[in-house]
Amino acid sequence: MRLHRLALGASIAALARALETSVALTSSAVSTASVAQPSSDSGAFVADAASRVNLFVGTTNGGHVFPGATIPHGMVKVGMDTDSPGNHAGYDANPIFNATGFSQLHDDGTGGAVPLSLFKIWPFASCGKGNTFEECQTSLAGRKALRKVLEDGTPDDAAEPGYFASNLSTGIRVELTSTRRAALHRYTFPEGTKAPRIVVDITNDGQRSSTDPVMDLDPDTARVTGGAAFAGSFGPGRYRAFTCVDFKGDGYNLGAPTEFGAWLANFPVKQTVTLTQLYTSFIDELGALFTFARAPRGRTTILVRVGVSFISSDQACANAEQEIPDFDFEGVRASSRAQWSELLGRFQVNTKGVDPEIVDLFYSSAYRTHLSPADYTDENPLWNSTEPYYDSFYCNWDTYRTLFPFMGMHDPATFARIVRGMINIQQHEGWLPECRGATVKQFIQGGSNGDPILSEFLVKFQQQAGALSVPSDALYNALLADAEQQPPNWDLQGRQANMWKSQGYIPQDVWERSGTNSKQVSRTLEYAFDDFTISQVAKALGKTDDGKKYATRAANFNNVWNENTTFPGRDDIVGFMQPRFANGKFNFTDPRHCSIHDPLHATCFLNAQNHDGYYEGSPIVYTQYVPHDTAKLIELQGGAKAFTDRLDFIFDEGYFDSTDEPSQQIPFMYHYANQPGLSTQRSRQVIAQFYNTSTNGLPGNDDSGAMGSYVAFYLAGMYPLPGTRQVLLSSPYFPEISFRNPVLNTTTTIRANGFKGNPKDGTGGQVFVKNVTIDGKPWKSNCFVEWDAFEKGSLIELELTDDITVPCGATADALPPSLSTGGYD
Repeated sequence: MRLHRLALGASIAALARALETSVALTSSAVSTASVAQPSSDSGAFVADAASRVNLFVGTTNGGHVFPGATIPHGMVKVGMDTDSPGNHAGYDANPIFNATGFSQLHDDGTGGAVPLSLFKIWPFASCGKGNTFEECQTSLAGRKALRKVLEDGTPDDAAEPGYFASNLSTGIRVELTSTRRAALHRYTFPEGTKAPRIVVDITNDGQRSSTDPVMDLDPDTARVTGGAAFAGSFGPGRYRAFTCVDFKGDGYNLGAPTEFGAWLANFPVKQTVTLTQLYTSFIDELGALFTFARAPRGRTTILVRVGVSFISSDQACANAEQEIPDFDFEGVRASSRAQWSELLGRFQVNTKGVDPEIVDLFYSSAYRTHLSPADYTDENPLWNSTEPYYDSFYCNWDTYRTLFPFMGMHDPATFARIVRGMINIQQHEGWLPECRGATVKQFIQGGSNGDPILSEFLVKFQQQAGALSVPSDALYNALLADAEQQPPNWDLQGRQANMWKSQGYIPQDVWERSGTNSKQVSRTLEYAFDDFTISQVAKALGKTDDGKKYATRAANFNNVWNENTTFPGRDDIVGFMQPRFANGKFNFTDPRHCSIHDPLHATCFLNAQNHDGYYEGSPIVYTQYVPHDTAKLIELQGGAKAFTDRLDFIFDEGYFDSTDEPSQQIPFMYHYANQPGLSTQRSRQVIAQFYNTSTNGLPGNDDSGAMGSYVAFYLAGMYPLPGTRQVLLSSPYFPEISFRNPVLNTTTTIRANGFKGNPKDGTGGQVFVKNVTIDGKPWKSNCFVEWDAFEKGSLIELELTDDITVPCGATADALPPSLSTGGYD
């Protein structure tokens, strides 16, 4: 079992992998019922997929990746908090930042304000010159400490799936592991510690937003119960959360605390047991402090069990007692690791001839797709239900494109539970969740992007929906609610449905009371795609008239196409998606707007004053966002040559934005112009330029695993279109990759015949797909495969060439489908 030490450069981890001896594939890694088994060269496969995960990828410079301990989709994500300005996930890999505590709840890769980071624990080896209780600096600023730094200049932190450890400059070793709703901490104090002390912080969340705190401590057992109200990080809501903290000596009887008391800021007060015994005011720092007896022999190690709940402190205690009854740190750690090993073991890659860093990048990316959404089942304070409840949808606009299609390939059971939870939210709140954190609604970024998530599930798993307890009728009703009913605030749920239905686009000059007048063009494009995915569900359910209705509405992207808009200085680049007034006349937004070349340096973030029409993307990028009808887009842009020239311009002039989701599909758009070799090369250049396994190995926020799933798909040689049964095809970075699907009881293998490695810069090489066979039979297209191949568990064999000019195939149906050409009829 290997721990990943934090490394600022990717090469250190890569060298370590290169020295590792390959081991045989375990028999449990593939389904015996599947058609396509991995090749006999099993020595090149990965026996323990979890060992290839580097949790520190993207943990500095804006990646906001969470590297702490959690189980797949665990509510509890226990990890280090730092005083970094980029501490959205608590942690920062830069050793100049201090640790401030070890809190129980985090999100992964988010923007906005800092979410969660609740109920920090902090150990003291000594306090002040006299080492007295009263000298302990209990506030965030007072207690913070640096980490030890290794010879290579990195902090002395280590992690693997389900486990995190750090050595602080105070000489204390910190270790963390977790279950779904509880965390277990292990603090080992330095030799000679006379008075080991531990702080429980009730109030300091990531935003310092707490109000109405409550806390009680038991002077005999040291149990702490309490909670507070906190601010949501990306919207107007507030939520309450609760905790229950218990202590146990590791290898010795801890006994009652020798000193105890509540604290306010840097003033711990002995003998106090509740906050009412302090002079508190608004947004104070508050908590409990204990001194414990040291171990009779050797170093003192104290275990801290922390239960968390959004219901009550009593439930937090029950969660901890149920999930970690005996404080067995190694047992909890092993259980978490086993869950990760089984889940990630559903992917098998042949590593022969592959840079070890690519293997690590794939599994590290796949790992992060299972951090969010978080399973809050039985922790919903808003209504009673027997259905699953998932939270941390942060946000669907980020994740619908690749995360849920990736999940469907190997974990449809969890996908089904998430869909059931989303349906249940719609049944109680009226619309599907869009952006949600800690039980509160947060701001929508795009359209009603829960629609393609539900559609992705139903279109691919309609036959299994009943067995997975997903009611197709309720799912469809939830989609119709988004499509047809205008909510009281479309910034938090649903759509601006009335204007969408009456105008066929979102006008720039209409103000309604129920939401901001912004993102008009990008919302029009998103709503069009949302309706396309609903049309596919209607078609699958035999609702022919509805299918036609929503397919017609999916063509509304045409309503914001202005054929007369020209790119400044380039008369050959004509036609853009542009803002439009209610009377039908077009306004103008510079196609460079919100790009790195924008003369006004606009950002296109959420701001009610922004009436330019776009969100986190430039018009030249958003103009390419018609994923369901790229054939029509090619026609509008003047044909295949003009279309690919425009794509080249987007890349060559820096308009492609690797940090944001609207650009994600652009590298694969050459497929639709019958030039899949260019898609393969562009996608590989994106990986080479922007992604690696270093701590700054992401170009921007991980966005709740959206960037992880994006990279994993690219490395697997595919790109999805949510809500359809087609997957765009390129070449994988491995001689062979397999996906095991436990629900379908199949394993699908993609084998790249003629594999000769991956060019370092993504340019050229024998990586272009010349021919495809499925289960030994010729397939019509080199550009896409049908979901049927994954349902059956097929062997998809690719013949590779170094010829970048290879086409999709010899017939018209070799091109990926588009709505206007009848591809989805």
